[in-house]
Amino acid sequence: MRRAVHAGSTVALFLLLCLPGCRRNEPEFRPGVLTVAQEQQSSWVRNFHPFLPMGVARWPTSAGIYEPLMIFNRINGEYVPWLATGYSWSGGADRVTFTIRDGVRWSDGTPFSAEDVVFTFDLLKKKPALDTGGIWKFLESVQLDGQGRVVMRFQRPYSPGLMTLAHLPIVPARVWREIEDPVTFSNPNPVATGPFTEVRHFGNQVWEIGRNPHYWQKGQPKVEALRFPAFPTNEQVTLALIHGEVDWAGSFIPAIDRIFVGRDPEHHGYWFPLVAGSIYLYPSQRVPAFRDVRVRKALSLAIDREMVIRVALYNYTKPAEPAGLSDGYAKWRHPGFGPGDGWVHYDPKAAEKLLDEAGLKRQGEGGMRSGPDGNPLELEISVIAGWSDWVRACQVMARTLRAVGIDAKVKAYDFTGWFQKVQRGEFDLTMGWTDDGPTPYHVFRGIMATETVLPFGEASYANWHRFGNDEADKLLHRFERTVDGNEQREIAWRLQEIFLAEAPAIPIFLNPSWGQYNTKRFVGWPTAGNPYARLSPNHPPETLLVMTGLKPAPATEAVRDNQ
Repeated sequence: MRRAVHAGSTVALFLLLCLPGCRRNEPEFRPGVLTVAQEQQSSWVRNFHPFLPMGVARWPTSAGIYEPLMIFNRINGEYVPWLATGYSWSGGADRVTFTIRDGVRWSDGTPFSAEDVVFTFDLLKKKPALDTGGIWKFLESVQLDGQGRVVMRFQRPYSPGLMTLAHLPIVPARVWREIEDPVTFSNPNPVATGPFTEVRHFGNQVWEIGRNPHYWQKGQPKVEALRFPAFPTNEQVTLALIHGEVDWAGSFIPAIDRIFVGRDPEHHGYWFPLVAGSIYLYPSQRVPAFRDVRVRKALSLAIDREMVIRVALYNYTKPAEPAGLSDGYAKWRHPGFGPGDGWVHYDPKAAEKLLDEAGLKRQGEGGMRSGPDGNPLELEISVIAGWSDWVRACQVMARTLRAVGIDAKVKAYDFTGWFQKVQRGEFDLTMGWTDDGPTPYHVFRGIMATETVLPFGEASYANWHRFGNDEADKLLHRFERTVDGNEQREIAWRLQEIFLAEAPAIPIFLNPSWGQYNTKRFVGWPTAGNPYARLSPNHPPETLLVMTGLKPAPATEAVRDNQ
């Protein structure tokens, strides 16, 4: 899920505040302390529970304070060993074994071991409220094998479960065994293995966490502490970035080259790799017209994606591929599909033809269309209020849909209200994301698996639009049963063919991984020229790769040495 960090529409205010002579009181910076803006909060609540969602527990609890067994690096498509040095499959996709790293200590100095790993997984089994990733829906058991390795047996072959297992934060058995209620525990003073574990200060407007005195990576982290000022609005985050008061953020900023980089070209930079999932327009099956594949394809053909990207996204991204797979899935894309194939492009004449064939006739020349029953086809595009790039994108799409006779209007909801509606399937059209993972399995499962189709009114984690395809189910189950990459790719190609035939959802653009940095105090940031990880702080646990890749800038290092 993408973070709710978007610029408001007050660009003129930003530019005014950035004019020469408009000075701000710059805070005092201490060498070695890195200032981060990742959460939008008006005040801080001291909670470091590693199994609670981001926004409830403080960032970087699940990846920075606590750590996983391995990290899937979306940039290169490979797993990075972390608390585990490797993994191996056996019995096909029935069982995976992790080799646990020696020499790791918890932040209180006690040894970390494979027993902690087993305890962590068993804790989620005993307390299902903590198992938000649904691990025990496919796990059968987690045990030691007598050689210090951890063997995880599945209830059924399920190769897509690897990332969920590898990314689970591991907690110390010795500490969490004594907690009376692990579900409600706020964990104010965490004991963990991560690079940052020592809460040095916690106030309602700013908090700070220092490095782990017993961190297992020799010489890491080179950053002394992370500092988090409370920014209740994205405008404040943007202004803090502009004025050099934040070192690392993951925000949408309009006209970033002029507003942010232009302020300090020597130190300000950004990188928005297009390796996350695509952003889709989802047509809900509760609208009778959307049960006709011709109508779904016509919606797509009526959308001018180039205009959406130019007007709403400042050309930060590009239109989605025919099957909606982002650059992170490049090796999974169907070799027979090219840009412009199928219906994921702009062709309003073809859209009008399909709508006519589907019986959605215009009421008079140039009028809006009605359904076969004669009732006007009036549609609402739901979007999140404050996500200004998405709001503008929906406004552009509504205009192009009206041009082909579909009476579409945009309605913005606060995030909670919007999310509740889309999970229940109570919408006509909505912008939305897909799951992000090592393979396209979760993308297509969430878009067209019948087992993810719930009755309208019931909350669904995925498949908000309630579309199912029987052949897709069979292919997804085949995918689960194999760990052979070639076989998985062939299955993915057939899933893409079904996607193009059925048009269950409408890909709009590739979702950028937003990330900004300032090299005035720290260097070593991921960039297009140094792509060792995603720059964005919005994609844990990849954030650990960045935290352990940074070091103080030479000038600030010299200041610290002289103090």
